[in-house]
Amino acid sequence: MANPKEKHHEATIVKRGGGKHAHDEHGGAWKVAFADFCLALMALFLVLWLIASREQQNLKKIVRDATDSGMLEGMGHKSAIAAEPSGSMIERFQLPTAGGKGSNDPGAPSQPRVAYESPAELAALSKALGEMSQEAGLAANLDTVVTPYGLRVMLHDTERQGMFMRGSALPTGRFVKLLRKMGPLFAQMENQMLIVGHTDSSRFAGSDKGGYSNWALSTDRALSARAELLGGGMRGETVLQVVGMAERAPIDAQQPLAGVNRRIELLILTRAQSRAVAGMFGKPGATSPLGQEASVSMPDQAELEKLRVQLPK
Repeated sequence: MANPKEKHHEATIVKRGGGKHAHDEHGGAWKVAFADFCLALMALFLVLWLIASREQQNLKKIVRDATDSGMLEGMGHKSAIAAEPSGSMIERFQLPTAGGKGSNDPGAPSQPRVAYESPAELAALSKALGEMSQEAGLAANLDTVVTPYGLRVMLHDTERQGMFMRGSALPTGRFVKLLRKMGPLFAQMENQMLIVGHTDSSRFAGSDKGGYSNWALSTDRALSARAELLGGGMRGETVLQVVGMAERAPIDAQQPLAGVNRRIELLILTRAQSRAVAGMFGKPGATSPLGQEASVSMPDQAELEKLRVQLPK
């Protein structure tokens, strides 16, 4: 016969598990917080990527002509401009067309263009450029000279303000602003110009044979200035020639490292001078006469002897 106490013990069975506890409601909260953190981090990376892409676009625009011409190829000590990633969301800004009309105003009527030929007309153009440089805070960086062949505009460095970042073809913000402001003025002139880049006598490290040098730097800076003028609305055919002269033509020869030697020159040519420069590099054709007083034939030998006798010893 079974013991009654044992029966009572067997009837007392405790069942556990399957119940709902208070801490179960917060078991997945950390997953939601972690997902929000990852989303915020992804948004931050996206913003940083957009900022970097915009800066990359600006740098690529500055040196696009130099890249196309092969001036940025080689073994020089310079910053590399990477290609844009495919499918970039950064908007492109179209440069003005040859007709001088921007992409934002395709139907704008063309205005009559101005030809600066006489010294008075060139002086008026010089005054307008001087006012622009003063408004841009670069009055001390601009010098102009009226010459027989046109207007010589020199945009140079000073001790306080440079036109480009040192050792690179990246223009400073004020210089970009000034060139962009000059663009519409040059868009309305008939004259053509030469854009000439100059450096000081400081040299890049390494060999000058095939590496990046002042020759390449001065050319890249001239191309950079051209790009900004085009971005401001200047017509492409206004530029007749882009030249880099390295340190070969200093303004201050006594101080070859002076800021005035680091400059961009815009030589706004008269029509006659434009034809003469274009004729120097165009197809050889009929030559113009030297003049009534000039002669290309050799003088008589007896006449030469008479001249030699008359020369002081």
